[in-house]
Amino acid sequence: MDKVLRCARNPVILLALLTMAPTSAPPPATRWQAQAARVTITRDDWGIPHIQGQTDADAVFGLMYAQAEDDFPRIEANYLAALGRTAEAYGEDAIWADLRQRLFVDPAALQADYAASPAWLRTLMQAWADGLNYYLATHPQTRPKVLTRFEPWMALSFTEGSIGGDIERISLSDLKIFYGTPTPPTPAELGMVPREPSGSNGIAIAPRLTANGKALLLINPHTSFYFRSEAQMTSAEGLNAYGASTWGQFFIYQGFNPRAGWMHTSSTVDNVDEFAERIGRRGAGYVYRYGTQQRPVATRTLTLRYRKADGAMAARRVTTYRTHHGPIVAMKAGRWIATALMWRPVPALEQSYLRTKARDLASYMAVAERKANASNDTLFADDTGEIAFLMPQFMPVRSDRFDYTRPVDGSDPATDWHGLHSLASLPSVAAPRTGWVHNTNDWPWSAAGPGSPRAKDYPRYMDQVGGNARGVHADLLLTGKTGWTPDTLRAAAFDPYLPAFARLLPGLVGAWDALPARDPRRAALAAPIALLKGWDYRWSQGSAATSLAVFWGDHLWREVGSFAQAERLNVPDYIATRVGADARLAALSAAVDQLSRDFGDWRVPWGTINRFQRIDDAIAPHFDDAKPSLPVPFTSAQWGSLASFGAKPWPGTKRYYGTSGNSFVAIVEFGPRVKAMAVMAGGQSGDATSRHFADQTARYAQGRLRPVYFYPDDLKGHVERRYRPGG
Repeated sequence: MDKVLRCARNPVILLALLTMAPTSAPPPATRWQAQAARVTITRDDWGIPHIQGQTDADAVFGLMYAQAEDDFPRIEANYLAALGRTAEAYGEDAIWADLRQRLFVDPAALQADYAASPAWLRTLMQAWADGLNYYLATHPQTRPKVLTRFEPWMALSFTEGSIGGDIERISLSDLKIFYGTPTPPTPAELGMVPREPSGSNGIAIAPRLTANGKALLLINPHTSFYFRSEAQMTSAEGLNAYGASTWGQFFIYQGFNPRAGWMHTSSTVDNVDEFAERIGRRGAGYVYRYGTQQRPVATRTLTLRYRKADGAMAARRVTTYRTHHGPIVAMKAGRWIATALMWRPVPALEQSYLRTKARDLASYMAVAERKANASNDTLFADDTGEIAFLMPQFMPVRSDRFDYTRPVDGSDPATDWHGLHSLASLPSVAAPRTGWVHNTNDWPWSAAGPGSPRAKDYPRYMDQVGGNARGVHADLLLTGKTGWTPDTLRAAAFDPYLPAFARLLPGLVGAWDALPARDPRRAALAAPIALLKGWDYRWSQGSAATSLAVFWGDHLWREVGSFAQAERLNVPDYIATRVGADARLAALSAAVDQLSRDFGDWRVPWGTINRFQRIDDAIAPHFDDAKPSLPVPFTSAQWGSLASFGAKPWPGTKRYYGTSGNSFVAIVEFGPRVKAMAVMAGGQSGDATSRHFADQTARYAQGRLRPVYFYPDDLKGHVERRYRPGG
């Protein structure tokens, strides 16, 4: 195979290879060219690929080729992470993330899963690998860091598309303490660094509330920037899906087809559990108690390769441990901790792909019966007017007398998982009487206002986080409103109200009001308090009050974040209920001082501070105050902004630069003819020399969506290039 790849990069040798190949066993290059001839890629004037193939496999082949054209390094980075091989490219520091992945990802097991997969899925996985390998064969200037060849089974290592998979809930610090050299947890792990909430927004509105009687869907994933690309996949076998596709995956993760649309948000369900095991020695090994039994602890030795500073490869061997609950990932209170989570690669990949061909809620739910979606809530809408909020379908049945948000006693069989819930037993919502559903990574108990499921009717593990300020915001925008249009839904998605500050700032003002007349803080803070008193709690580019409020909130976050995390409260809730008057006033003084020190005055327009910048194509973000950037008016989602911009100062900068939040925004209207508009962070291409590297930046910052060219007649007049892979 490597010989084929090397030869295929030379057109003369490739031609000789094709003409000399025996007809009984054509080389891969022959298969690649035959499939490429059945694929057409049309790039619109935003660089977005519209892939058309004769079969679904042809469309997959074309999608992977087009993705690799746009940003092969991100594809490779995603699969190095998924396969637990990042240290082979980036060095020994990445070993612990690799180890965490390899506790679940076993190449031999994935190869067996591939061999046992349904034929249709194997065909798609083969096309996935062929599309990437054909790109490498025809682009010798692309030099992979590690993955010079993709095998079909590798697609099973990365199947759900979430920004942070369930595996990432395992603490790297805890893992390193258990299996390696003890190190203290990072400030981020302790909650001491202001961090944009990961997740998304989704809203679906029924036809009876819209101006023209058609269902509407808001698709608003909040991810790290440039994590997904935009594309359309079509085939003569009925595939026609448009939306956001995670780099390296061959399905549309958040998007729509001519009949239906789906938006995934990170869920608050508790379906990743920790079991505290009672461990003892037996001979040279270990046993763990389970009821009256003493079961052997399983071991597996992993070899983790890593690149040294001089470029040479080295390896570290780690013996890992496992009980029937899952791999051992930590030591807490003297007990080994095993983590249980969903790891069902084949059903997960089936579900991720097949739902893109669903035509209505019933067919979507038929696909969901695979119960291999663990981390995502779903907002759904279709052209018949059905809307729904769906919980993750992978939901273990457990005893509600245990608190699964903390480690449970693994030696007690009563704590075990007992199969999976039926879909009907989950707190989902279909055809709500309110006419709308939403989710903002909050609990399901407010998904449809008064038509929501009731917490008392379900086990407590159906939610582990609670509500949030974005959920409050969405309720305010949706309740009692009619006459919705795509434009008014877009305006709602960028509504500037910040309910967290509307809740928190009156307490700050009250603390100042209560100061004695002779308290020096009364005079020192009079002007900042006056500015905040007069603020309407709405972000804008020119708002100095937004700057002051955010700096005040961020300072408190750094002070109390670890305490909030320990109590399992989000930071605004902790500030509202736990922080006293003196601490609130001290944070305001600190915010005034920092703004004055960094910008020459504490009255600084928010747009001067909060910026979008894309300097180059490096995957690791870095920023420079001296280089061009654009103002962004919206704030962190932590304060209740539906439009999310996770920004902070970086080494060497005073300004805040965003790296996460709104990454793809789309509004879809369903009917006899689907209509949509969208925008993405930066642009479609990861190539800094491409005109599509940053051509959507201004629209992104302004919340100004562009038309989506879904039908062939939409594309007329907007075609930049039409070609076949390799052409």
